[in-house]
Amino acid sequence: MSETGRFDLSGRAAVVTGGAGIIGSKVCAGLAEQGAAVAIVDLNQQAASELAHSLNDRYESTVIGVACDVANPDSVEAMARSVSDRLGTIDILFNNAATKGDDLTAFFQPYEDYALETWRQIMEVNVDGMFLVSQAIGKRMKAAKVAGSIIQTSSIYGIMAPDQRIYDGSEYMGVEINTPAVYAASKAAVVGLSNYLATYWADCGIRVNTLVPGGVSSGQNTVFSQSYSNRVPLGRMADSEDMVGTVVFLASNAASYITGQTIAVDGGLSVW
Repeated sequence: MSETGRFDLSGRAAVVTGGAGIIGSKVCAGLAEQGAAVAIVDLNQQAASELAHSLNDRYESTVIGVACDVANPDSVEAMARSVSDRLGTIDILFNNAATKGDDLTAFFQPYEDYALETWRQIMEVNVDGMFLVSQAIGKRMKAAKVAGSIIQTSSIYGIMAPDQRIYDGSEYMGVEINTPAVYAASKAAVVGLSNYLATYWADCGIRVNTLVPGGVSSGQNTVFSQSYSNRVPLGRMADSEDMVGTVVFLASNAASYITGQTIAVDGGLSVW
């Protein structure tokens, strides 16, 4: 096989949770471009279906949209069955869904005033959802005896603490922001889960790695973007497109000897 061919995903099926979101949508396109059949899994059925239709028009791969609440065990199991029935054996999982909850103001409250209800709402998706989806898809990979690849999305703040000084005057969608402790804690849990599963399923040939995006430009105001960029050696925030190559690499044969790794795509932020 040529070195270029090692990135070819033809004949493989991929599940992408949070598939209609900022990072997920670009990764779905990248996987489809490399030949994978893709299940765009998202809480928003309409967004998932519209993206699937768009990607089917652009690529020869089969792309489907599937609604799923990753925090609901029955919904996750139904999704996994549906994808298996429609696409066959699942070879790739990009476990990517996360939430800021249904109230941005509550999500960005200071630690001293943080509501347990909000904490649990975030953890339910960011941690419980990772567990439920990796369990449902991983057991199918194991049963099918495929050399599967699972990539789980953490965050730069799952491996390092935020610099609180960058939030003065910073906003997201018009709301004053910070990085809440629940976000950091939930994303750190993703790293721990990935490391555990990398050894747990190693004898089955299933590889598990963690993607650690740096701050992705997605609606922050200019003050935040500039303050954050000043902390990054490459001098800018990430674009969602910056994550695609790493996910495609980890999903492919080019990464066949890579498991249990936490890969930061952060412009060098974690070096400083």
